Amino acid sequence: MHHTAPRHARYDSLLRYLWIFTALLAICGLCMDSPQNILRGLFTIIMTEDALITDYIKIAGPGAAFVNSALVTAITLILLRLSKDTLNGMTLVEIGLMSGFSLFGKNFLNIWPILLGSWLYPKSRHEPYGSYVGIGLMATALSPVISYIALDNGWGTLPMAIIVGLIIGYVMAPLAAYTYRIQNGMNLYNVGFSCGLVAFICVPLMNSFGATPHLNSRWAEGYNLTFALMLGFLCITLILCGLFACKIPVWASWAGYRMLLHTSGRAPSDYLRMFGPAPVLINTGVNGLIGMAFILLGGGDLNGPTLGGILTIMGFSAFGKHAGNIIPVMAGVFLGSAFTHWNLSDPSVQLACLFCTTLAPISGYFGWPYGVLAGFLHSSVVLFTSTPVAGMNLYNNGFSGGLVATVLYPILIAIARHRKPTLQDKDMFENLENDAPVMAPPRHAMDEEED
Repeated sequence: MHHTAPRHARYDSLLRYLWIFTALLAICGLCMDSPQNILRGLFTIIMTEDALITDYIKIAGPGAAFVNSALVTAITLILLRLSKDTLNGMTLVEIGLMSGFSLFGKNFLNIWPILLGSWLYPKSRHEPYGSYVGIGLMATALSPVISYIALDNGWGTLPMAIIVGLIIGYVMAPLAAYTYRIQNGMNLYNVGFSCGLVAFICVPLMNSFGATPHLNSRWAEGYNLTFALMLGFLCITLILCGLFACKIPVWASWAGYRMLLHTSGRAPSDYLRMFGPAPVLINTGVNGLIGMAFILLGGGDLNGPTLGGILTIMGFSAFGKHAGNIIPVMAGVFLGSAFTHWNLSDPSVQLACLFCTTLAPISGYFGWPYGVLAGFLHSSVVLFTSTPVAGMNLYNNGFSGGLVATVLYPILIAIARHRKPTLQDKDMFENLENDAPVMAPPRHAMDEEED
């Protein structure tokens, strides 16, 4: 069954709530610092080479970091509107990613060359930009490359940075269409895997021409109470809205959420289309609380990168993640700390604990023990994949998750062959495979490869 435009249109009213979320980000920033310090902080942000890990809260203050997040989120909403992109679960993913990563790596300037490149690709093929805007937004994971080339006065220049960004944005769509296939829907951060491959080519080229990009370690501490209150308020509000503000009975909202918990989460899993707004809002709030709990229980810090990770989980709550499939994978990272030499309080491990949920479909599809295994493997792999690319790929966990998923999937199929898709999984693939927005590449790109 194919969904029609009128069916999608009923979700367009959610745009106003996404603008409210954007306004809340700006208000939080303005309440946490003076306008003068925010302007000074925004200048610091755009003049910083922001490879992983560059916490904007650390280098510019929380006020500037949240205002930058609001600006990037506003740009995202405007692009989605101008491209006539249909609001669906992937739209919420894009908002979560852009608002979250603009706390530690994306800013309102360094994303533009890649976005322009992603616009040129469909333009050159005489195709609508709306089919590609999502991939372009997520391709801004490589925005640190733009900042590095533009700001490294001993090597790069601004025109060179713009050209590189155009190339990255242009090639990402066909590359994402290919990498989506080899991961079998088991890595939700498909574009992160694609960006990792591009970074593995781009960074050695930069080194060959004399550049010396390197990892950063700028990590804010001391904000746990403030950010826990802010995030807790947001999550509880989302849960209450899902239960009481969606014009359906409370029991229906809760029943929808319980049904959602029985899905595998294998991409594409557009929960907004499958279950409607109420269960998705409940799922988003619950997952945000889970992410915050894991960070605090592990002795971690709530700051730009970890808030970005939690916002990413909340975004993907509309596209594959739920309590049942993320907790086992996160538990695998906790288990890894008991057998390896690293600690849960290490910044990179805190991020791995959040972003490992890219492998949630393995837990949902094969069962929770395999989810724990996936998290355990991911926690070690991700600690080494950022070094060869010098932190230039913000979605490093997506790249690591892609490696783990690519290796694990055929092995688990052979070992756990008895696992059959649920009825909901079958229906989801029949209904969504033809029109899911990315992680799922554009459908016509897949058709060309099949031909």
